[in-house]
Formats: sequence, C-alpha cells, structure tokens
Amino acid sequence: MKFGLAFASSIGIEGADALEICRRAESVGFESVWGGEHVIMPTSIESPYPYTADGKIPAQPDTPIPDPLIWLAFVAAAAPTLRLGTCILIVPQRNPLVLAKEIATLDRLTGGRVELGIGVGWMREEFDALGVEWEHRGARNDEYIAAMRALWAGPHAEFHGEFIDFAPVTCSPRPVQSSIPILVGGDTPAAIRRAVRIADGYFPGEGNAERLGALIGDLRRSAERAGRDPATIEINAMFGAQMSDPIAGAAQLRAIGVHRAMVPAFFFAGPGGLDRLSEFGERVIPLAGG
Repeated sequence: MKFGLAFASSIGIEGADALEICRRAESVGFESVWGGEHVIMPTSIESPYPYTADGKIPAQPDTPIPDPLIWLAFVAAAAPTLRLGTCILIVPQRNPLVLAKEIATLDRLTGGRVELGIGVGWMREEFDALGVEWEHRGARNDEYIAAMRALWAGPHAEFHGEFIDFAPVTCSPRPVQSSIPILVGGDTPAAIRRAVRIADGYFPGEGNAERLGALIGDLRRSAERAGRDPATIEINAMFGAQMSDPIAGAAQLRAIGVHRAMVPAFFFAGPGGLDRLSEFGERVIPLAGG
C-alpha cells in the first residue's frame, strides 16, 4: 500500500516550510503529496459539510488553503520522486481550457507526476461568490473532464457539449502521461457512478473502516454492472481514524482493498511536526507496505 501526504499545502504555506515538508516526506517513504482547494471561505455557510456528523466544516475562516496547482508547481523540484495530486480540485468552478493548460504544463514540467483528484463541490455559497452556476455542476464536471481529455490527446481537438463548445484548437504542451490519472472524490451514489464512468481512482472521505468497506463494495458492484473491471479503479482512503494504531489501521485498510492511504498533514502541523512526520514514515510505512 502506498502512502500520500494529504492537504500538505495547508501546513506548508510559507515557501521554506513547503519545500522542507516535501523533502522530508519523500525521504521517509511517502509516495505522493497533495493539495486541497477552496478559493474562498464564506463567512456564513449553510451548506452541510458531507464528512462530519454535525455538517460543519472543520476549518476556521482564515484556515490557509493555497491554490493547489501553484503550490504543487512550487514544491515539485524539491522532491523529484513524489507524485503530485489535488485532493480535491473543484472542477465545475474552473474554465476547462485554462485548467487543461495548467495541468498539462505541470505534468510536462514534472516529468509526468500529476494526478487530478476532482469533486463537484458541496458549498453553494462558494459557487455563488464566484458567480458559477450551482445547478447541473455534476454534468458540467463530466463535460469538462471529457473536454480536457480531448485537448490532452492531440492537436486540433474539438468538443461540442451542453456546457462547453469549441471548434478545433490545439493546447500545447501536452502532458507527459498519455492519460492524466483522475480520482473522483465523494461518498454519494453519484460520486461512485462518476468514478466508474470517468475515473482511474476513487477517493471517498469516509474514515470508518466498516463504512468505507461498504462504499468500496458499492463501487465494485457498480463497476461490474457497467461492464468495467473493478480492479482498474484505484482505491484511495483517508488515514485519520487509523492514526491511533497506524500499523493495525494500515492492515485493516489493505484488507478491504485500499491501494493508497492518504495521511492528513494536519497531524504533522505545529512544533515538532516534521519530527513526527519522520517518525511516522520510518516506523509505519516500511511495515505497512509503503
């Protein structure tokens, strides 16, 4: 099982700190580093956060959330073996042609290390502030992914959809990877269907192993009904509840089919955080199959 350092961008908001976190993570066995996204944090949020019992996002208004693509570009050269991912990028909020160029540029500069974790968003207030339509965001997300894949595939790409439409154009440079791996985030039936339909990986937010196992079972059954081999969908899972006994927790996740454990970097924030990060990597990752 691989280990990724999730939300690293939110604890490495100063340049030197960001570089050192990535160097340290690479040196102790992490396979990837990830940045999350919210463009803004509305002062008043009525939309329910889907990953807590009370529906409240576990963040303060001024919790740092750097732009993940800029952050990943900044740290990429400091840790040249780490894969670079978003957890997650809110695709319906972005222009797909601009995003295709940004992702392709990052993948080209880093030698093919980018993974695109995506979501359709849960916070209506953020969409409203950005002036982006809330309704139909799922369908718009899927079209945007299809349009970006067309742009990445070769020159003179064209796309004609309901939400995005363009005559033949060329977006260059194109990615090093023949296909940018796409991970769909979310715990809903719609997210599972989307993962089966368009993604290379699935990244639910559920941390409880029993409920996570049920989601993975739902994904596998959905893939089989769609005529897709479930083994072609890489399972990523948040490694939070498992931190109380990380070696046993890793074994538990591996047993239910998890391929990559995503360890929240918040565990390594504050004084002594880098030492805790090193200790985790040196003690847990070799024994847990990282």
